[in-house]
Amino acid sequence: ECFGTRVSHLGGGPPGFGGGRGFHAPGQSQTVALDISLEEAYHGGNRSVQLQAPQRAGGGQEARARTLSVKIPAGVITGQKIRLAGQGGAGVGGGAGGDLYLQVTIQPPTLYRIDGRNVILEVPLSPWEAALGGKIDVPTLGGPVALRIPANAGNGQRLRLRGRGLPGSPPGDQFAVLRIVNPPADSEAARELFQRMARELPFDPRARWHP
Repeated sequence: ECFGTRVSHLGGGPPGFGGGRGFHAPGQSQTVALDISLEEAYHGGNRSVQLQAPQRAGGGQEARARTLSVKIPAGVITGQKIRLAGQGGAGVGGGAGGDLYLQVTIQPPTLYRIDGRNVILEVPLSPWEAALGGKIDVPTLGGPVALRIPANAGNGQRLRLRGRGLPGSPPGDQFAVLRIVNPPADSEAARELFQRMARELPFDPRARWHP
């Protein structure tokens, strides 16, 4: 999928076809990589991009630095392309410039994982939060939201926040993957509490092993 956008011509030969005699032909299309953050993919916006693009000079090609103002559409995902009309290879004999395609890669975020338009977040829970359930605030790309934890939630259980992924038609979802984190038994009081739980709670985590 390609998003088209048009920017002002910044060099590499005049656009369009000349009126003089002689051979003229449009320039070649070019593709370059564009790394963006997950936040840029979610919100979209404008960004200046510096490119080392081959341009026709004299009888050959040479690399020239150019700066383009690029509109990043909200909801773009890895593998999609942004088309900049006329910003590719220069035409010959006054021919129109080719198109430039920016192939998007979303850089790995620190907090989330990405699956298409869906985002995945690991949510740490204390044992009592998992056992008793309740509401906690979790981050999303659009800001924090309240997530209801069901009572007796299991480690690795996935809860869906519908429509909280990357924008699109339809938008992606955010999945909260529950991870139960045990507090350390690093004090006498903590060890006594764990010992009391071991005595008073009729719980065998390996019950399914027994016939």
